[in-house]
Amino acid sequence: MTAAQKRVSIPRRGVDYRGKIVLAPMVRSGEMPSRLLALHYGADLVWGPETVDRSLIGTTRKVNETLSTIDFTRLPSHGDKDPRKAQKESLIYRLHPDKEGKKLIFQIGTSDPERAVQAAKLVAGDVAGIDVNAGCPKPFSTSGGMGAALLQTPDKLCSILEALVKEITPEFEIGISVKIRLLETPELTEALVRRLVATGIIGLTIHCRTTSMRPREKAIREQLRMIAGVCREAGVACLMNGDVESREQAERLITDYGVDGAMIATTAEKNTSVFRAAANGGSVPWREAVEEYLKLCLETENRWGNTKYLLCQMIPGKLSEYRQICSAKSYTQVCTVLGMPQLLQRAGEVDKEIGIDEDSAPKVQAKGKKGRKNKTALAAGGNPANIRSEGKNKLSDRGVVDIPQPQVQAEMNIAI
Repeated sequence: MTAAQKRVSIPRRGVDYRGKIVLAPMVRSGEMPSRLLALHYGADLVWGPETVDRSLIGTTRKVNETLSTIDFTRLPSHGDKDPRKAQKESLIYRLHPDKEGKKLIFQIGTSDPERAVQAAKLVAGDVAGIDVNAGCPKPFSTSGGMGAALLQTPDKLCSILEALVKEITPEFEIGISVKIRLLETPELTEALVRRLVATGIIGLTIHCRTTSMRPREKAIREQLRMIAGVCREAGVACLMNGDVESREQAERLITDYGVDGAMIATTAEKNTSVFRAAANGGSVPWREAVEEYLKLCLETENRWGNTKYLLCQMIPGKLSEYRQICSAKSYTQVCTVLGMPQLLQRAGEVDKEIGIDEDSAPKVQAKGKKGRKNKTALAAGGNPANIRSEGKNKLSDRGVVDIPQPQVQAEMNIAI
């Protein structure tokens, strides 16, 4: 077998990344309903958001028979010590074994080989692969030596990957992969990639930006052929990430640059139907995608703050519905604003289930009514930043430090 034909062995329960167009790992945007929506529209694989090893260690794996999900939960580290007073468990990670288990890649944030293995063992039996985040440039990741900070400590990064390959792959029969960014020069990037593909991983994703580059800066693709070539020599699949906006564009880029697959990030956050092939009709109007997303959120009783955040990404900002959704306080209000009466009964049930008191929530104007403006709703503010208070705790649950409010839009709409 020639170097060009060489391929690492894919474990029995693992997946081959070649020929795949996948949902990138994104903070807030990679929760279960978003992943299920991506698969609904044709994504081949989905990455969950970075979950820090420390936040997963100590969780309890539970089968949620009501939702047909597997939940990883834990009691809060600080709370009432009185055993007579029940403490509400925090949901750290939720997955749907039937709908996504065989296509879900769990991305771990870590800076220590032993902790990485300890955390990965908890979830490895329920996913199709473990991916190490070595590309996120944000302080919530790099401050702990994780994410892009690992690019500056290649010995540590390699030791983490080697430990996972040694301890996870034989026992759970899934592959290990890594996601990185470009280094300062092509020579440094090549040297790092050569070290990484020698650790036993099955896949490497390159985000075509350096650590210091912002999402608005154009992705740098000149090094892709070199990186893909190094991966091919080792038999490791190479995926690209950065400014990929549709399945058709992804397919062209795969051919043009010789990579094995591609990730779609920000564009999929705004309209997940970008995964749908042109032959099947291509992208759908935003309202259709939003309705499918809401159905999944209601079906899985998704945390309200996360649902609201994604809706404010999916609904065009110039529309009147956008401001009303950004001020909404419940699933019932959202379905009313969007004119989706078929979802109202379930919305009410979910509101009660997750503890939303509809009677105390500000009222919103139903879709189609003209004239009066809802002063109560507008007083709550139409800025998407207002949604942060409703879902704030979940970032800390994942081991992520909160980001100052003015930075929300710029900092959170990123692939990690």
